[in-house]
Amino acid sequence: MQSLTGVLFSLLALFFFVYLFRYYLTGVGGPTYLAVILVPVAFILFTLDSLRKNDFYPKLRSTTNYFIAGGYIALCIVSLLYIGIEFEEIGTVRAGVWSPTDLVVGGLMVGLVMEYTRKRHFPLFILNILLIFYAVYGWMVPGLFGHPGVFWERILSSMSVEMATGVFSRLPQLALTVIGSFILVLSVLRAFGCVDSIINSASRLANKSAHALPQAAVLGSMGVAAVSGSGAANAITTGSATIPAMIASGLPRVNAAAIETASSLGGQLMPPVMGISAFLMADFLGTSYFDVVARGYAPALIYYVGVIVGVYLISVRYQTGIAGISIVPTGIWDKINLLVYVGVIGGLIFLMGIYFVPPMLAALRVFVAIGITVSVISIVKILWSRPPRDLRSLAAPFLRFIDHFATMTSELTLLLTSLSIMTGVVVITGVTTKVGFLLMEAAGVHLAAMILVAFFFGALVGTGLPPAPTYILTALVIAPPMIKVGIDPWVIHFFAFFVAVWGELTPPTSVVAAVTAKIADAPFMGTLFRAIQLCSVLFLLMGGVFARPELVMNPGMAQLGAMGLLMVGTVGIQFSIQAKYSDKRGRDVVIRIVLAGFSLIVVLHPSTRLATLAIVPIGMFVGYWLLKKRKKGF
Repeated sequence: MQSLTGVLFSLLALFFFVYLFRYYLTGVGGPTYLAVILVPVAFILFTLDSLRKNDFYPKLRSTTNYFIAGGYIALCIVSLLYIGIEFEEIGTVRAGVWSPTDLVVGGLMVGLVMEYTRKRHFPLFILNILLIFYAVYGWMVPGLFGHPGVFWERILSSMSVEMATGVFSRLPQLALTVIGSFILVLSVLRAFGCVDSIINSASRLANKSAHALPQAAVLGSMGVAAVSGSGAANAITTGSATIPAMIASGLPRVNAAAIETASSLGGQLMPPVMGISAFLMADFLGTSYFDVVARGYAPALIYYVGVIVGVYLISVRYQTGIAGISIVPTGIWDKINLLVYVGVIGGLIFLMGIYFVPPMLAALRVFVAIGITVSVISIVKILWSRPPRDLRSLAAPFLRFIDHFATMTSELTLLLTSLSIMTGVVVITGVTTKVGFLLMEAAGVHLAAMILVAFFFGALVGTGLPPAPTYILTALVIAPPMIKVGIDPWVIHFFAFFVAVWGELTPPTSVVAAVTAKIADAPFMGTLFRAIQLCSVLFLLMGGVFARPELVMNPGMAQLGAMGLLMVGTVGIQFSIQAKYSDKRGRDVVIRIVLAGFSLIVVLHPSTRLATLAIVPIGMFVGYWLLKKRKKGF
């Protein structure tokens, strides 16, 4: 049965890919109809994938698992066929007066999505349940957040057949269309070994100097980040190679895990394929995804400069070396794969930035070009091997591609479907308006108070939720009141974006830190604390985007100037946290506090002239430390 399940998964994954590829080429049916068809298919893929991995309901017998899975699949087929056939009638003739059958069938899909959420994202499941009960029984809530309550029928329709909200709304549509097209590119790079080549090349860099090994983790994660958009995925992909190597070179386990955590977190920030939140930002602002990418490079580079400097200071402290580290040779195929990777990055930027090709179409064109290229390379590589391999070897990377694409896209679709339930309930209960009132009250005190309220709200949400729902809730709540007091929408949404990325690191639920701590066999909280020190640049970005709004408002010279100031401030802050200036503790603390003060002036002071002048003492502090270490032979 498990072999049959694997075959069924592969066949359905192929159908999923072909159906989506056809949509990318033609746009037939529109995104809403696409969601009606493929959200149920995504759940079937999730079910079959869980079965083949023995991860469906592990505590139940296999026979019971297959029986339940068969029931779920049948319900998905009912939803797909009924709503697909009645699509026009539900959306036009019966809009607002849906039949009991419409609500029951729509409710089936809602129930299945909630079960997926319970299994994969339990905190989000609890939040959705609480929001639903809050929507129905709002009259029981005292004070500002009380409301008359919403009927159960309204809740069910808003989560299913209304289409504007719920399980077939724009969030799962976004996962299947724009984000799905970029996952095509990522899946090709993963399946044909380009990501492995990035890691191998980063390992080679570690052989260049005594302090290069930790930097290889940063550079490798940065390269993978540019096409993955996921902190946890980066940690798993690169951390399994870099963390053991760093530990063997002399770094404490906690520091090795923290370095990979900070490096991997950049997967949410690094263009051209930023985290899911970046696609959502483009959708919220009604602009092109490339507009987000063009503004996103500056914060991403600031972040990685901060991490690189912090990692360098840690490696100097522990005098890391490379003795005993096995470096994987970089062969001709790795070099070819790296050229393919550069071609992907360059192609996406060229098409979206110069020719203004829509993101989905740009990703599709890059996928076709790169897909043909890596297919030819793979076939030539296999045929030239001695002895030549069989048909199964030829087919392996193509099967991996279909598997990667179907798994990643279906999981993402179901996650965003879960989020659409959450956002629908939030909107119909008026929560955004009420929190917005609190923000406006804070704005009456001072803009800084408003920003702090917004941060604590986003950080609280991010404690239990992934970046995408954190960004959605934060943006929904803070954007309207902040726009009213005159803050530029780009500034607001990038602030919400940074808060959502911080949510990946928020104690005590950081998935990235949990992954790296497990690989390093290090204490989770220790890893998390060290990672927060390295990721302090995120706080600078949150404040800097308000103090230097030109960082994200319009790409150009003003953006470069703001980026330069924030980079200098970031370097200063990292030296104030990680560097040691004196063996006498009191003197060392005073020096580092003074350095941090000048750094904060560069980042936050409204006067550009004063901020520029503050660069001079920062340079003197950094130069003094470098000269001091050079005399000691570092």
